[in-house]
Amino acid sequence: MALHPQARAALEAAAGDVPVSDPAFDVARARAESRVAAAAEPRERVAHVEDVDAHGVPCRVYLPVDPADASVTGLVLHLHGGGFVLNDVEVHDAACRRLVVSSGHAVLSVDYRRPPEHRFPAAPDDVDTVLAWLAAEGPGRGLDVPVVAHGDSAGANLALVAALRHPGRFAATVLIYPFLDPTGSFPSFRRETHGFDPRDATWYWEQYAASSADLADPDLAPLLSEHLATLPPTLVLTAEHDPLLDEGEHLVALLAEAGVEVTGTRYLGMLHGFWRHPGAYDAASTAIQQVGAFVAHHLPTTRPDPGA
Repeated sequence: MALHPQARAALEAAAGDVPVSDPAFDVARARAESRVAAAAEPRERVAHVEDVDAHGVPCRVYLPVDPADASVTGLVLHLHGGGFVLNDVEVHDAACRRLVVSSGHAVLSVDYRRPPEHRFPAAPDDVDTVLAWLAAEGPGRGLDVPVVAHGDSAGANLALVAALRHPGRFAATVLIYPFLDPTGSFPSFRRETHGFDPRDATWYWEQYAASSADLADPDLAPLLSEHLATLPPTLVLTAEHDPLLDEGEHLVALLAEAGVEVTGTRYLGMLHGFWRHPGAYDAASTAIQQVGAFVAHHLPTTRPDPGA
């Protein structure tokens, strides 16, 4: 279908933004402006929020219940999008709170290192460090529970890579318009240029990769992985008018062929980035509820009885 009217309005509102591929683009300024904009967003109340140091990686824990009153039964490991370069736990604070409310489960948001200061494989290595911290410190914090890997855009890339690096570790995976193909070879990369210019996508990959060889590394380009069949049940959301549409749906096809339990949902009329902005897109609220229901389906509602 054509662009949804809300998508057209979002494009008009962003018409004056400096694209990341423009030499005038200032990464530090963009990061700061995103934090200011995020601070003005409405935030849903959750029972407990705490910043933690996960073996040197800053993270934020969100709990749906007061830790003094009840136990956590499942956890979502959230990896934020932003082309690997932009955004952080502050920018995604409202989104993580919505995820807690929609799923009924705890969320651990990871503030992984970003390029250009820290190039590949810093980000996926940070995710490994957080998983090691969960294994070591989780029992003492009541977080020794089943985990779902969750991410949007570049964060979906990191969530997928985490699941591939740690087969059997996750109860499920949620990938929202995943950023997977550094070659930009799928037709939608040339056809769907609304709001997320393919030149900007190329710029993000250039910042992330430390060398040209990295672009063929399955830990950066997970569509190249030979271990997709090891993935847990997976939900992939795509946006119709997104240059990343085809690579996300190609992943769905690969997983189905590999025998993975996979669901793919295309949000018609939508642009890349819609999921994080329910105030601008009605479809974002639907997507949030879909993700929450999927997470709730794959995480337990009670903790196992240690004496059973």
